[in-house]
Amino acid sequence: MPGSTTQVSPLALLGGSKAVDIPVDDDLFRWPIVTPEDEQAVVAVLREGTMSQIKISKQFEAEWGNFIGTKFNLCHPNGTASLLGAMFGCGVGRGDEIIAPSLTYWATAMPAMALGATPVFADIDKQSICIDPNEIEKRITPRTKAIVVVHYSGHPCDMDAILAIAKKHGVKVIEDVSHAHGARYKGRMTGAMGDVGCFSMMASKSFPIGEGGMLSTDDRTIYERAIAFGHYERMGELTLPDLRPLAGAPLGGVKHRLNQTASAMGRVQLKYYPERIAEIQRAMNRFWDLLEGVPGIRAHRVPPKSDSTMGGWYNPLGHYLPEELGGLPVAKFIAAVNAEGGKTGRTANKPLHVHPALNMPDIYRDGKPTRIAFASRDVRQGPGSLPVSEALAERIFGIPWFKKDKPELIEKFALAYRKVAENAKQLI
Repeated sequence: MPGSTTQVSPLALLGGSKAVDIPVDDDLFRWPIVTPEDEQAVVAVLREGTMSQIKISKQFEAEWGNFIGTKFNLCHPNGTASLLGAMFGCGVGRGDEIIAPSLTYWATAMPAMALGATPVFADIDKQSICIDPNEIEKRITPRTKAIVVVHYSGHPCDMDAILAIAKKHGVKVIEDVSHAHGARYKGRMTGAMGDVGCFSMMASKSFPIGEGGMLSTDDRTIYERAIAFGHYERMGELTLPDLRPLAGAPLGGVKHRLNQTASAMGRVQLKYYPERIAEIQRAMNRFWDLLEGVPGIRAHRVPPKSDSTMGGWYNPLGHYLPEELGGLPVAKFIAAVNAEGGKTGRTANKPLHVHPALNMPDIYRDGKPTRIAFASRDVRQGPGSLPVSEALAERIFGIPWFKKDKPELIEKFALAYRKVAENAKQLI
């Protein structure tokens, strides 16, 4: 029961019995869920030989737009390509700056460098683990073209504050929704609040189609520029006078068409996604409800009875407070929980602002690191510049990503965490 105290010892790591002491059903964690309907849809494309056409992709785009509430939707071969297309769509180019969180996957920021722009990194909010709006405000300059926000591990960003900052300074907001398919912020769908939303749909994501990406927007200019950048076969859709004469060759010199086997799978996955994420929501909130009040650990989630949600809870995390557990390092906590059968680990990204690949290479032979080659100043940020992002590794841990709401099993996994936290002194 939530708030109860577990008097179970010794810990499994020290020779005791495991907390997860019953068989775990195969489907508790299986993902993606692939059914005969998915298989039939993919095989149909293969048999028709239409993998490189766009009819099914356009059907998927329309259905996706109905799901999140955007007018224009454009399939891409992966989430990285959708972010590159979105940046070009927003007019990001040589000499511009984008502001992004440092704690994210590299694709949130690095495509800007391919356009001659440079990323400027902002710190994160301690609780949401999303970009801190106050940090954004500090880093706005006349060269800032866009803010790229990440709804990290399914937790929506503070979009009211972010959109207000963007409006004040006249910059675009690009939502990287690769962790938050189907999540809501105050009732609004993530990916449909900024100027453009980008989604990775690779096999491990909470919305999986094998490999793919989506760009979603209500802005026809962004949509048409993204088409012109990498969708040469769709340039007949262009209406903007400066783009129409260019039909036939992609401006970016890239091909951003999605294989229709993935589009076909996406259409099937979308039919069942709302009910699947509803069950994930129930399961994940059940887990955290059972751990309410346990010392040293806190939920990384939005309030469960609110109009915000965590979507499919991709890469779910918990906050770790070593000061409540006698200073026990998170690595020892993780080892002890895993010995109990609890399935944990360190799953947050490493900060990008100190990554050598962002700061050292001269990719385009400009005689200086690409990060600053097109910048008006040295934007590199060394150790200590973003303290919250840099300290997070010692204050975060992964939790099981339940795909089914099975109370007896979830209670066992919650017990593993409770048992270690309440008996942490055995490990010190």
